[in-house]
Amino acid sequence: MLKTAILPLALVMTTALSAQGQPPERRFTPEEYIQEWKEVAVKKMKEHGIPASITLAQGLLESGNGNSELAREGNNHFGIKCTPDWTGGRTYHDDDKKDDCFRKYKDAAQSYEDHAKFLQKPRYAALFELKPTDYEGWARGLKKAGYATDPNYPTKLIALIERYELHKLDKGIDVSYKPKPSTSTSTKPTTTKPSGRKPARRGGDNDVITWSAGAGRAVESYEGRIKYVVTKEGDDFRKLAQDLEMTHGMLARWNDMDKNAKLEAGQRIYIQPKRNASKSATEHVAGPGETLWDVSQQYGVKLAKLAKYNGLGEDATLSTGQRIVLRKPRK
Repeated sequence: MLKTAILPLALVMTTALSAQGQPPERRFTPEEYIQEWKEVAVKKMKEHGIPASITLAQGLLESGNGNSELAREGNNHFGIKCTPDWTGGRTYHDDDKKDDCFRKYKDAAQSYEDHAKFLQKPRYAALFELKPTDYEGWARGLKKAGYATDPNYPTKLIALIERYELHKLDKGIDVSYKPKPSTSTSTKPTTTKPSGRKPARRGGDNDVITWSAGAGRAVESYEGRIKYVVTKEGDDFRKLAQDLEMTHGMLARWNDMDKNAKLEAGQRIYIQPKRNASKSATEHVAGPGETLWDVSQQYGVKLAKLAKYNGLGEDATLSTGQRIVLRKPRK
């Protein structure tokens, strides 16, 4: 497992969430996720006896409200890894180890059904002796049975259930929310200059749109296409993941870092994958002490791509004045 994610929404949103994932620029809120999947969770509760509140809280936490790379690319909303008997699709992401194998589904509804079947394994049998309304017992029981290694996993599930009143679903009471404005269409965005370990880029217009995410985190968008946050004192990937309701392994992977790496205050940490090339510049002139990773973070370009384009190692330290191309060279 990953350690760590009203009236019906418009058809375009339903299709985006339930089929092949959503465009990277569109992030769904917890309320939207719950609205989309609450009926499925209640159905699975009736079919298998798993509290709908637990299913939804796990989906929210493991998939980052349906926004995680694993959910988008693999329709896997519960972080279920491959097992020896798994014969379906596979996708690989860094978690407990590099390139961990996760199950890949044709659509997210299959992920919900597989989650229900997954919990039918003998090691989870004790959970089904609990009352279906005992979401706290289920949350603690999942951790005890080894579903997740995060010691705070039960606390996170319970917090989500109580924050969004998901326990009502276990008693047959509906929950509904008024849709919140999309982060990409905020009515009153504020404008600020990007901050971080390095400036966003040299020259040009660096203004970015800023809005608020989980735990009051300010989320900014570099060049209007790659979202990031700026670290505070005491941050690490686990804390960021908790605040943003994402998974720390994927956050680290998107920033070409180890998930246990120490973070300094003021660093830019992308909360979605970097791109294959820079939008604003074709090359960068290295300053004193810069590394290829610094350039990667500054322009939002994947480190592996920069290394390939420039014939360098990913851990390369650059010479002052060295030119680094930021796009695939033309042949």
